[in-house]
Amino acid sequence: MTKQEFKKLLERGPLILDGATGSNLRLMGMPAGVCTEKWGNEHPEVIQRLQKSYVDAGSMAVYAPTFMANRISLKNVGLEDEIRKLNIENVRISREAVGDRALVAGNLSTTSQPLEPVGTMTYEALLENYKEQIEYLVEAGVDYLAAETLLSLEEAMVICDAAAEVCELPLTISFTCEGDGRMYFGGDVVEAAAALQEMGVDAVGVNCSVGPNQLTAIVKNLKNNLEIPVLVKPNAGVPQIDAQGQAHYNMEEEEFARCMLELKKAGASVMGGCCGTTPQYIEKMCDILC
Repeated sequence: MTKQEFKKLLERGPLILDGATGSNLRLMGMPAGVCTEKWGNEHPEVIQRLQKSYVDAGSMAVYAPTFMANRISLKNVGLEDEIRKLNIENVRISREAVGDRALVAGNLSTTSQPLEPVGTMTYEALLENYKEQIEYLVEAGVDYLAAETLLSLEEAMVICDAAAEVCELPLTISFTCEGDGRMYFGGDVVEAAAALQEMGVDAVGVNCSVGPNQLTAIVKNLKNNLEIPVLVKPNAGVPQIDAQGQAHYNMEEEEFARCMLELKKAGASVMGGCCGTTPQYIEKMCDILC
């Protein structure tokens, strides 16, 4: 998909994304503490059942399960030698699940290692890390790139540079942040979004973070300061952690959908769910938005 084709798609109305992957896989049998990308690769029927359910619910795009499939993150779990396999095959699994009914986005995320001088990660090392993953995602045939749950403007800028060096696919970026827009490695999400717009990102916004009921002000500020589409993919409220370490989300489908309508009114036009959301959340959201 070209950037122009992606722009025209967004101009026709809200682009409905999928919901959570990891929290649903836990409910579908994935053990705690395993690499989601590896487990999904070994259980393609589970991934495909989930993604088919999202498309049936109204999702127009699904994220391939390649969230942490970059060399730095995979090395942390001893899987760096499987980087090509996990990107290529996991995109194939998603494509087989949705066919031509939905777009397949190549999913990227943070390495959780801040750049110098805050941390020890160099620009060059992080650039090569993302270039490698993006090359595999392009080889696998993704429709566009979706970088999410980023912690700082700096790592987002590295991803922009990496994507520009590898391909001409559309790129969306979303940060995780506090309810007031502060990002976890410093900086403000609205200022960061404005910088990324100048770098040619096709949509920018927030994901994960908090529930949709806490993001109205952020979405309004993004809309008022940007010319590109605003993306929002929030959690199903704020999680409560039980004695076994399990996260339980406090927002039901109907309330989530009503809050997402308010975010659409505030200016969001690329919309989905993150942790705790299921195909039922997307279905309720589509009932109200579409």
